[in-house]
Amino acid sequence: MSYFTTPGNTTPFVMATEAEDIDSGAQGSDRVILASVVILMLAGLLAVYSSIAFFAEINNNTPGSMLIKHSAKVGVAFLVMILFSKIDYHFVLKLSKFALIVSWILLLVVAIYGAESGGAKRWINIVGFSFQPSSLAIVALLSHLVMLIDKKQEYIKDFKLSFMPIMFWVVFTCGLIGIQDFSTAGVLMGISLIILFIGRINIVHLLGLVMIAFIGGATLISVSPERQNRIDNYIEQVIDIKSDAFALDEGYQSQQAHIAFARGELMGVGIGKSSQRNFLPAPYNDFIFAIIGEEYGLAGAIFILFLYCIILYRGFVFVARRAIDTKGMLLATAFTLIITLYAFVNAAVATGLFPVTGLPMPFVSYGGSSLMFSGLMMGIILNISKHKRNA
Repeated sequence: MSYFTTPGNTTPFVMATEAEDIDSGAQGSDRVILASVVILMLAGLLAVYSSIAFFAEINNNTPGSMLIKHSAKVGVAFLVMILFSKIDYHFVLKLSKFALIVSWILLLVVAIYGAESGGAKRWINIVGFSFQPSSLAIVALLSHLVMLIDKKQEYIKDFKLSFMPIMFWVVFTCGLIGIQDFSTAGVLMGISLIILFIGRINIVHLLGLVMIAFIGGATLISVSPERQNRIDNYIEQVIDIKSDAFALDEGYQSQQAHIAFARGELMGVGIGKSSQRNFLPAPYNDFIFAIIGEEYGLAGAIFILFLYCIILYRGFVFVARRAIDTKGMLLATAFTLIITLYAFVNAAVATGLFPVTGLPMPFVSYGGSSLMFSGLMMGIILNISKHKRNA
């Protein structure tokens, strides 16, 4: 039996290492989480089909053929999830360092040769397929972070032996992502800080890192006129909903999303009857939650968020809390947080609570690499749920 003490808590977090401590009667994956993900995938297929007409037209395609392509990607994501639910997460963790270095190389390639969209280079084309290296970097960094925290537990509060080596991987990775994708880098940095806090990193060192992160974030915003405009317009809209900022790009997006929710009212206008899909930029991705709100109403929007809340609760209470070791606990916590936080941020952007960020809604938004790596992370969570101790 091993013990892991969380910050601010003198009660040790018990990790079972002996056979008798493991719940032998629960060998299957968490079916509640699995069912929630499948429902989200199905809801995503309907929402994408409803919102993709304009995107298909400008790409000389039809909504039907685009739906088939998206369905294939959802199928791949589902298979990836099932595959990784059957692979021991300890084996996956051993590959994290190699995967992280590969992601660095790909991020550098993107910075030089990447395909530009919306003023940012985030994708590279590999054998005709579009790939977003930041998705790989997220999975690899969080996995490697878990490995480092577990390895350095005996001297985890030492600045030179623990904090600095761990921060090298975190800061360098987030820096590479932040060059072109500030919102993703910010979310990843936030999740990393939470995992470091749970992992018992010295709180003084951690607060110092938070200050550095704020300074770095402010710097990245200041050097990008596009990011400055997004923040300025968002602040104007919050202060005055009748502000001229609504006539600008980011303001226009928020305004059209508000109209979508207003049209949806409680029960929605009906499947496939969205009108705002013709006005919203990227309604199949960044603003897909607005399309859900319009077609399925407030009830449908709340149901989608409820599914993510189920994943969040089950991921923490039934997977992370009952994990058989520190690695499983930290990894389940990290992946549960990143998936659900992406969803809540996407919903907050669509409802005007956050400025436009460009983060997809996992399992629901149109996409390829985002879907696949979301499936990978969920598969690992399901694998961790197979090996749990008695409550």
